[in-house]
Parts: sequence; C-alpha cells; structure tokens
Amino acid sequence: MVSECSSPGCRGVVAGVWEAGTVESTRTVVVAPPSPEPTDMSGDHKKVIKGSPSQYVKLNVGGSLHYTTIGTLTKHDNMLRAMFSGRMEVLTDSEGWILIDRCGKHFGTILNFLRDESVPLPESQKEIQELCAEGHYYCMSDLVEVCELALKSKTKEAEKDPVCRVPLITSQGEEQMLINSTSRPVVKLLVNRHNNKYSYTSTSDDNLLKNIELFYRLSLRFCRRVLFIKDVIGSNEICLWTFYGHGKKLAEVCCTSIVYATDRKHTKVEFPEARIYEETLNVLLYENRTAPDQELMQATSTRGAVAPVACTSDDEDDRRGGGSSGSGVYGNFHTKKSKNNQTK
Repeated sequence: MVSECSSPGCRGVVAGVWEAGTVESTRTVVVAPPSPEPTDMSGDHKKVIKGSPSQYVKLNVGGSLHYTTIGTLTKHDNMLRAMFSGRMEVLTDSEGWILIDRCGKHFGTILNFLRDESVPLPESQKEIQELCAEGHYYCMSDLVEVCELALKSKTKEAEKDPVCRVPLITSQGEEQMLINSTSRPVVKLLVNRHNNKYSYTSTSDDNLLKNIELFYRLSLRFCRRVLFIKDVIGSNEICLWTFYGHGKKLAEVCCTSIVYATDRKHTKVEFPEARIYEETLNVLLYENRTAPDQELMQATSTRGAVAPVACTSDDEDDRRGGGSSGSGVYGNFHTKKSKNNQTK
C-alpha cells in the first residue's frame, strides 16, 4: 500500500508494506527539497585593482562619482596608493564602481592635490577642518600640514579682528542673570530713543548716534575683557551708561538733560565721551580678580553718578543767535545746575 505526500515541497515518496497475520502496516517517508544556494543580492564584491598608470577607474565616494587614473591615485604614498597598487582589496558594485565609504564633498579637492601637489583651500574655517579630517583619513600628511597652517593663520586673524557678541537684554531678570553669572566687569548702555513722547533738540539724534558708535567701538576693543550689554527696553531714561564690577554697580553716566526754552521744553542728549572712557578704564581694574576688593570699590564708586544737566534758558535759540527775543524772565542768562548722586 502506498501513501503519497500532498505537500507542495514533496519531491518523492518511499513506501514500505508488510504483513503480520491479518494486520497490514504502511510507513511513508517524505524527502524534503534541497536548500537553495545562498546568493549575493547586492551584487557588490571585493577585488584587487592593479593596472597601468594610464588606466582609468570609476570611484563612488559616498555617492559622489569621480573618474581618474591609477597613476593619479598612486602618485604619493598614502592610503589611496595602497588601495590601487594591488596591495589590498577594494569593494566594487555590480557596475564596476569602486566604493569608498567617506563623504565625497572634498574628494575632488583631494584628487586635485594629488595631481598638482597644491590646491586652493576653502574660505571657511569649518570646511578647512573638514578637508583636514579627510586628509587624515587618507594618510595624506602634506595636505594635512597645509590645512593646519591655514587654520593657524585664520585663528591669528580672528584674534586681531575678534567677533564681538553683545547681548540685547529683554528683561531686568535677564540683565541680573548676565551680570551675576560673569566674572568680567560689565558695561551697559541703555538706549530708549524710540520713546517719542519727548521733544528732542536738534543735536540730540547726532549725539545719540555718537554714544552708540562709542559703545560698539569699546565693545570691539575690550570684548575679551569686559561684558558689554545693550538695553533698549529699560526705564524712562533715554541714554544711560552703567558700569559694574564684581556684580555691583559702580557708576552711571546719564547723557540726557532738560532744556527749557521760552514756551517749550526739550530733551537734550549729550555725548560725554571723556567721562565714558574714564569709567570704562576704571572697570578694567576689576578684571581677573577672584574676590571683591573693598578699597578698590570705594575708590571707583564714591564719585557717584553724573546726573542730567538742567538748562534753564533758551539754550538752543541762543546758539542759533535768536535768544535776544522772546526769552521772557530768563533773558539771555544760561544757568546750568548739576547734581551728583552717589551710586547704589
């Protein structure tokens, strides 16, 4: 008696039948199909590349395709020479492209360096660093040396012409956080010219711009030694310099005053350049000090803040030659009052 296998994978049936008295037994053996041979689905395989210097090869470097000769690749003693002189196997795809698992962004520059032994370097410091890393990977010591010299040169240029970043504060809490978190002295300029509820004199805008220009000149000169902060949303002050040492306010230089004319009141913006320079040099005394110096703080802060100068005369009209008429009870007299308030 024969029993057949109904499985789709069954390729043969072996049956055995015997009798033992009145009992008939049947045994069926199913033979499984042979396993398929493993296949390489990618089509990539390794081989040794060796040929004449004039032979061209196709390179796929991280998706960037290049076409060059074996002579160019083996011109100098580096990893590429080892790859294409038959000393090591390389990986190729089904179309014959030699695969190199690196970013191909700078590989064209590397080929030009192999051809000419010199090459124009990228402009940005970041790209030079990337090219230097590729030179390290391919063991191209000459290219690495050129990149490192260029990076040193750019570093020196940056030190001569530093990039200055001035925080623009948006709240008093942010201002206190910046002042308390730095070990450097601090210079802050408050500029609030956009507040148009005041009537300004004719020279105020020019003087305001001079204050801002001086602030940025000082910040470029001392950016590595002093923290410069700009405030455009502060109090009702229009132009105010504040100087800090060890997180404490040392001095203020207020650059605004009130000018009273015959029938109007003006706000005048001053430009006390010498006083600003003096206070900036004073805060430099607090540089590189690990702890507060009480004597130093007393010496640099007891002079107090410079308050606005109130002019009780027709100041602007007099300067233009028109003060003799309409001066009222003030006539042509110029009375200036100054008040020194001790800083907190």
